[in-house]
Amino acid sequence: MNVQDTIAATEVWTATSNGTVLATKERFDVVNPATGQVFASAPAVRPEQLDQVFADAQAAFDLWKRDESARRDAMRRAADVVEASVATLARVLTMEQGKPVEEARGEILSAVTWLRYYAELELPREVIRDDAHGYEEIFRRPMGVVSAITPWNFPVGLAMWKIAPALRAGNTLVVKPSPYTPLATLALGQALRGVLPDGVLNIVTGPDPLGAAMVAHPVPRKVSFTGSTSVGKKVALGAAPDLKRVTLELGGNDPAIILPDVDVDEIAPRLFWSTFSNSGQICVAVKRVYAHESIKPRLVEALGELAASVRIGDGLKEGVQLGPVNNRPQWERVNDLVNDARSRGARVVAGGETAGDGGYFFRPTILDAVDDSFRVVAEEQFGPVLPILSFRDEDDVVRRANDSEYGLTASVWSNDIERAAGIAAQIDSGQVAINQHARGLGPHLPFGGHKWSGIGVENGPWGLYSFTEMQVIAGPARTTG
Repeated sequence: MNVQDTIAATEVWTATSNGTVLATKERFDVVNPATGQVFASAPAVRPEQLDQVFADAQAAFDLWKRDESARRDAMRRAADVVEASVATLARVLTMEQGKPVEEARGEILSAVTWLRYYAELELPREVIRDDAHGYEEIFRRPMGVVSAITPWNFPVGLAMWKIAPALRAGNTLVVKPSPYTPLATLALGQALRGVLPDGVLNIVTGPDPLGAAMVAHPVPRKVSFTGSTSVGKKVALGAAPDLKRVTLELGGNDPAIILPDVDVDEIAPRLFWSTFSNSGQICVAVKRVYAHESIKPRLVEALGELAASVRIGDGLKEGVQLGPVNNRPQWERVNDLVNDARSRGARVVAGGETAGDGGYFFRPTILDAVDDSFRVVAEEQFGPVLPILSFRDEDDVVRRANDSEYGLTASVWSNDIERAAGIAAQIDSGQVAINQHARGLGPHLPFGGHKWSGIGVENGPWGLYSFTEMQVIAGPARTTG
């Protein structure tokens, strides 16, 4: 069965619990953002069905947590299965999310990378004391069942940021993808049935209030959420009554500071794609540029030329560089922010309008003549829009870059690396890159935001630790002689 036939046979998209199909009476529509039309449906799991799903996950936890070697072997097999499924998963992902299919392949392969990284990551014993006076050791124990709620911009890749470390630590999971992009995650779950033990990885889909029910349910001991800050606050409130642990990876309004000694023509393409990859729908994308007044005119010109040259279209078509905005509400928000800026006197250097007769396309947009009070500067756009602002004084630009409720990532661009590093150290964000943006997104580095950009970190051993509880075992000396 080819991908088109698979998508047409919408009954193949099933929620899974305990290694079997979770029966659902209702389904909801899934829209292809390149056409704006429904192309498939997904199972609408009811909140009351979660009792059984979480019971299955809890039962599986009792065995899964016991054998570390078996867990790691299962994760290695899972990585092989996902890698073998990359072509099919990528096409499904493009049809529901919109990104070019080669980028979708890259997202699926990143999931493989995360699985393999955590399968091989050691969790060493932490013996604090072992002498004639006593023995003290710190153990990291799995928490139990994890509720994982994932977004629509990287539904498979960001799901694996949660799945891989949670499994490695010995937890079991119930995963709910965004209703805008449920299919690739469902297909991932189906591919891993029989690879992971029954009940270890369970996938449920559905519109609200399913997500809120997953947060409030009494069984899970941790909630890992990636999404908007507004929803993240609700997740924190929903988890508070029974003190669930939470990791919240939320929004950003990520600044790039461009110092006057850069080669504009050399950095412009890298700066452009740091903004517009995935049509700007990346939490760590550059969202506002502060360019020194001496180079700003040339930088605006260079970025405008790039924006005008990019090919946008259906991500399944060859040569397409940017796909659509994923969903209608976000498409309308991007349009609203650009129109608001235009009404306040912003100069649209490139783009600034919707495109095509169907789908949620918006031309990559460069805005000049804006200041920090504009909504398109002060708010997270999460779309293909970049405002460019001017600065003269370095202390002032640091203050302006930090004058945000968010603190996810930032970047400083200069030929003087020491000078750039000095400025980077003053930026209040979870990551600051030099001469590129969002450099540290590998599985080995911690990722997390300051202020309204989140709580906790993902990735690396730190992400693994976030899926564990520490336990100290102390007692008499075990050393003899």
